[in-house]
Amino acid sequence: MLFIKYILTIVSNMVFIFSISTAQEVPPQELPIIHQMVRDVSADRIENDIRKLVSFGTRHTLSDTKSQTQGIGAARRWIFSEFEKVSASCGGCLDVMYVSDIVTGNRIPEPTEVVSVIAIQRGEHDPNRYVSMSGDIDSRISDPLNGNDKSPGANDNASGMAGVIEAARILSKYKFAGSIIYMGLSGEEQGLYGGRIVAAHALKNKWRIKAVLNNDMIGNITGINGVVNNTSARVFSEGTRYVETEDEARQRRFSGGEVDSPSRNIARFIDRQADKYVPNLDVMMIYRLDRFGRGGHHRPFNAVGIPAVRIMETNEHYDRQHQDIRVENGREYGDVIEGVNFDYTKKLTALNISVLAEMAAAPPFPSNVTLKGAVRASAVINWTKPKGKMAQNLSGYKVYWRLTDSNQWTYSKYIGDVDTYTFNNLVIDNYYFGVSSISKNGAESPVVFPGPMGSFGEY
Repeated sequence: MLFIKYILTIVSNMVFIFSISTAQEVPPQELPIIHQMVRDVSADRIENDIRKLVSFGTRHTLSDTKSQTQGIGAARRWIFSEFEKVSASCGGCLDVMYVSDIVTGNRIPEPTEVVSVIAIQRGEHDPNRYVSMSGDIDSRISDPLNGNDKSPGANDNASGMAGVIEAARILSKYKFAGSIIYMGLSGEEQGLYGGRIVAAHALKNKWRIKAVLNNDMIGNITGINGVVNNTSARVFSEGTRYVETEDEARQRRFSGGEVDSPSRNIARFIDRQADKYVPNLDVMMIYRLDRFGRGGHHRPFNAVGIPAVRIMETNEHYDRQHQDIRVENGREYGDVIEGVNFDYTKKLTALNISVLAEMAAAPPFPSNVTLKGAVRASAVINWTKPKGKMAQNLSGYKVYWRLTDSNQWTYSKYIGDVDTYTFNNLVIDNYYFGVSSISKNGAESPVVFPGPMGSFGEY
């Protein structure tokens, strides 16, 4: 019988969840502390934050920046202050900052400063490895250039922004191996400008961002199709990496990987987290970058090679998106507070928290993963092990395999602290293979598919 012992070390009211004191052969499959995090999410706090964001009247990118009570300037200053409050409660554990640039574009006719608000919770072992949750600050109505009229943006996207703030409140009570970024992005409705600016900032500063969870509309349960559903959510992820080179495309043609980009394996990871930690929530993995012909703020990160996905409600109500507030022929239009279900927003926020916590607590994601085994009755997978402080919480690795038409990893085996594994009597042609890293307390990375198709980057 295998006896497992969790040790939660408390220092300055902070709980460390990335290490335990007892040796063990196989790390646990779940982290009980994540169940507690999920239980701690508050629908009341989320509701208060959404109502506060709605109270700014409009958060349009071209709206007032000087007023203390109205417009996007007041909104972003309030978000900044909320992150500062969170940081004060955890002894200064967050670095809160603005990231901005001057933009002129199709929906920004005059030079305008697009300002995003981010807060960084530094990791203890690998502080330059990041996972992130984002929401959008800005809102809009029918005319994308109307920065004056009332634009509550209650679901799109005060719900996502409130979820980010609540995630910071919960996760800042704990310490992790890697870092977490909480992002309030601006300029989404005008052309995804905030995401572009923050992505460029991340590259310039050499941040190793492994995952961006973009939350855009996580509060509506009543669809334009008449379906009412508070038990499912969608995760959109790109298949083939946008930054794939011609040589990499040629390699993918012969080895596969069209549905195993880092973003796609983040989506699979999110699906598994919902099953483990979030009661009564089913994740639909949508094999598209975003909704048909539409875009979101994860796209600028994918465009520069940073893995990103979109998390959102299952059934959209188009009368409540990008609409002037009005009633026509008895039909109500507008993104108002009455269209938000706060318990559902709580549920999707809890999903994000479970994902961020486990990925941040995990060891470095496997790097330089390769696969060999043509014309033989076995497949061999290899990877490079991390060194130094970043590897202090590493227990070992788990290999995965599945039939090529399966949408989720079906089979797995924990193999310990090694850098190679042979799948005996598994013909390489018939399966897809991958590997994840496991910490000493059982926190696991997403599965990494071999080759550049599935790479999350170097250590």
